[in-house]
Amino acid sequence: MFSALDGRPGKRLFDIGVSAAAMLALSPVLLAIAVAIWFSPGPVLYRQQRVTLYGERFLILKFRTMVVGADRMSGNVSPAGDPRVTPLGRFLRAWYLDELPQLYNVLRGDMSLVGPRPETPEFVMLLTPEERRVLTVRAGIAGPSTLAFMDEADVLAAADDPAAHYETTMLHERIRADLGYLDQRSLACDIGLLCRQMAAIARRLL
Repeated sequence: MFSALDGRPGKRLFDIGVSAAAMLALSPVLLAIAVAIWFSPGPVLYRQQRVTLYGERFLILKFRTMVVGADRMSGNVSPAGDPRVTPLGRFLRAWYLDELPQLYNVLRGDMSLVGPRPETPEFVMLLTPEERRVLTVRAGIAGPSTLAFMDEADVLAAADDPAAHYETTMLHERIRADLGYLDQRSLACDIGLLCRQMAAIARRLL
């Protein structure tokens, strides 16, 4: 059982306990966001196929931050100033509140609280055999690449071709950051990364 959950029962128990407690504590916030999105046309949640442990695919959950049909309007990257993002969506993204539904993905076992960023299947196809080592652990909400690339939208906005820049450069830079996690992961490391992520979000908003 535990081999299918990244091989560390302590990590899985930590994921379940923290994500369940967070969902309970944040339930008023989750409800308020859901109601606010409900008043705009379209679904409250956005679902997208991502890749995690051993290449398994799952539907990642996010609060919807774009207009309906955004996937058909442009590529699968979103630079700063993306016109597909709604005003409420910009607020949610700034506070990383759009990611909160992924706590349910953690409870389900799709994701971990900490791990490599889950990519979409088309981006995973671009990875080298060495880079595909990130698929030997379960993807996470937070992780080295998520922390290191908090300015991703701004970097993409400065590129002549945001989609091409992500595919040829940023994707591989993010994977290199996450590969470092594989050799040092531990419960203490996970807790440290979570604390650093929350502190980084707080610093950006102060």
